[in-house]
Amino acid sequence: MPAERLTVAHTSDVGRFPGAAPPTRVELSIHKEGDTKTEDSACRRWFRKMCPCCCKCQESTTYDVTDKVELVTPPTPIPELDGPKPENGNSKEMEVMKLSVSSVDVLSSKTGTNRQEHHTDLYQTEELIVRRGQTFQIEVQLNRPFSADTDKLHLDLRTGPLPLVSKGTHVIIPLVDTLDKKRWGAKIEEQNDNKVKLSINSTANAVIGLYGLTVTTSNLKNETPNAYTSNKNIIMIFNPWCAEDAVFLDDEEERKEYILNDIGRIYYGTEKQIGSRTWNFGQFQEGILETCLFVLEKSDMPPSGRGDPVNVVRVISAMINAVDDNGVLIGNWSGNYSDGVSPAAWSSSVEILRKYHSSNGMPVSYGQCWVFSGVTTSVLRCLGIPARSVTNFQSAHDTDVSLTTDVYFDEEMEPIDYLNSDSVWNFHVWNDCWMARPDLPHGHGGWQAVDSTPQETSQGTFRCGPASVAAIRSGQVYLKHDTPFVFAEVNSDKIYWQRNLDGTFSQIHSEKKVVGHSISTKAVGSDERADITHLYKHQEGSDEERIAVETASRFGSKPDVYSTPMAEDVSVEVKMEGEGPRMGADAQLSIVVKNLSSQPRRTTLHSQVAVMYYTGVVKGTIKKEQLPVELLPNEEKIIEWILPYQQYQNQLVDQAALMLTLSGRVDETKQVLANQTCFRLLTPDLNITPLGKAVVGKEMAAKITFTNPLPRMLKGVVFRVEGLGLQKGHEVFVGDVSGQSTVTLTEHFIPTQPGPRKLVASLDCKQLTQVHGVADIVVLEQ
Repeated sequence: MPAERLTVAHTSDVGRFPGAAPPTRVELSIHKEGDTKTEDSACRRWFRKMCPCCCKCQESTTYDVTDKVELVTPPTPIPELDGPKPENGNSKEMEVMKLSVSSVDVLSSKTGTNRQEHHTDLYQTEELIVRRGQTFQIEVQLNRPFSADTDKLHLDLRTGPLPLVSKGTHVIIPLVDTLDKKRWGAKIEEQNDNKVKLSINSTANAVIGLYGLTVTTSNLKNETPNAYTSNKNIIMIFNPWCAEDAVFLDDEEERKEYILNDIGRIYYGTEKQIGSRTWNFGQFQEGILETCLFVLEKSDMPPSGRGDPVNVVRVISAMINAVDDNGVLIGNWSGNYSDGVSPAAWSSSVEILRKYHSSNGMPVSYGQCWVFSGVTTSVLRCLGIPARSVTNFQSAHDTDVSLTTDVYFDEEMEPIDYLNSDSVWNFHVWNDCWMARPDLPHGHGGWQAVDSTPQETSQGTFRCGPASVAAIRSGQVYLKHDTPFVFAEVNSDKIYWQRNLDGTFSQIHSEKKVVGHSISTKAVGSDERADITHLYKHQEGSDEERIAVETASRFGSKPDVYSTPMAEDVSVEVKMEGEGPRMGADAQLSIVVKNLSSQPRRTTLHSQVAVMYYTGVVKGTIKKEQLPVELLPNEEKIIEWILPYQQYQNQLVDQAALMLTLSGRVDETKQVLANQTCFRLLTPDLNITPLGKAVVGKEMAAKITFTNPLPRMLKGVVFRVEGLGLQKGHEVFVGDVSGQSTVTLTEHFIPTQPGPRKLVASLDCKQLTQVHGVADIVVLEQ
């Protein structure tokens, strides 16, 4: 039987953007059932005409013995029947109209009960969006009143190209007297003449996605059914308000934050210089839900698998990056973004997702970790999975599954670059999502780490997670998915190795507190930063934390790394004053060396500072020097270290990040000293000042001010401005900005939505990155 094509028009704003492709349509194949009708034989038609009391009508036609009929001589004589015979023109069979559906109203209004009770009224679409495991209502208009004594009615919901009952993608919903939350069912709540209002219950493990709706009617005598397919579809998503749903979150304030909040904050920088930026997740904006469903369709994930949030999250992790599957975003860490948008220039997921959908799945250029995370938060929240963006400072990247971060030196204590594939990123942003984990031992549900930034493959695909945060904390790295990788990011020890003359390596030093600091996310209900390090690891140096590290290491590629304890009596540490060095000025740090013994100590510190990408990849060394140090018993010395502006001004890459590496050997004890410190050069904010009163439908303005902190000209400066409910995202070309000069831009716009809103702006310029600002604006009703 040919399949019916169910189409949903995508009516987002992307079609209005210059150069956008025509609106994309999501298509599902729906196989209609019950389309055939059995023909009666001539004898049967004659017999029904002659004796309607013995042969009941089973077709929609009402037969009357006064009608003109064509009699067909039966092959054998028909015996005379008892009882009175109808006489032509004197009696009629009682006419019974066949029950059929005239129309269906899915009650999809944003202000209606369905959307309000399902917390889907914020979605800017006219489709019916419901959360699974919760009842919703529809109204069915019939051609006559429904009678439970003689009529039957059931619903069919179908999703995917080949809906099957056995796969949960074709759901047959019977009419029942009492709804059972564990089963699909429909109950008549109201009946008014020919109209019935049905209350429909879905199961808490139902497949999410776009469903086509068919209402089928018949009678108790098994006549050929009438099927009516609605021209309105139903979109089903996950339900954190339903206790039976795997994504249930038992805290209303957290549900408001991790599902309903469409604006958040993402953190970056270094652990001692934590920066933050506002990000528009925009999960309710027009066209975004359709885009999320489009992403699922492009993943080739079987629709039957979309009932399990573990599967959905794992697929989303793969689809947000473009490496394997032409997903949403292309990663670029080269510093050259001339054929796309610089990752630091994005402030919103909305434009990225719309661009991907309008181009029918052409990956968007470009993203880095915070952009991948912001888009992932948008998609997961849109689909109903509680999610947040999480930043880990001093984030390790373990490339050989050793669960340690390894640094290799040659015989002269010079780094061996080709072996040093492990790295420590200044910061790395991924996501937490909330769900039960019935596939893991009890106690490992709750927050799960998921990472869409393409770093390492997982089962052959660039994706990561969901990994139980509880498993990460306890070192149970043998639990799926990708728990060893995330554990190494937050709690691996940094092990230093020196090459021996015979080519082997000896462990010469270890640092146990250098990875996984100040793990941050936006606080619930405010714009403050919440430190969630304690969720990922026990307190540094505690017995529990050490046990977790040693437990995890036994499952890595270097299980014996902790077999030889090492004595230490000299320490080296790097400190900075205040917020740290600023862009355009000399960078100054303090090196603190302590002798913890009662004997004098002497060493030579080899220092080198390198320009680096925030991922820990070094671009090149820009300064080297040797620092002789002599310490009296129990003495502490502070060495002032300075990097002049002239030495780094032409060397910086994205994030303006630098890494200072110190190494040395204590002459008396042969103890190895090693320390790596990452720091960034602080950049100024954009100052945004609202002008005038903010009222829906009335023009207002905002002044954006920026001062160039460098003693050099910035080339081709572009501002990107956006405010959900205030104005759509757009670019403003500013041009060249000379050193130390100030630029002022006044934006005029008309607010469209009341309530607290945020106007976000960022600066796009190759010489200066991570410059952005935000203004809080409370918009009043007219």
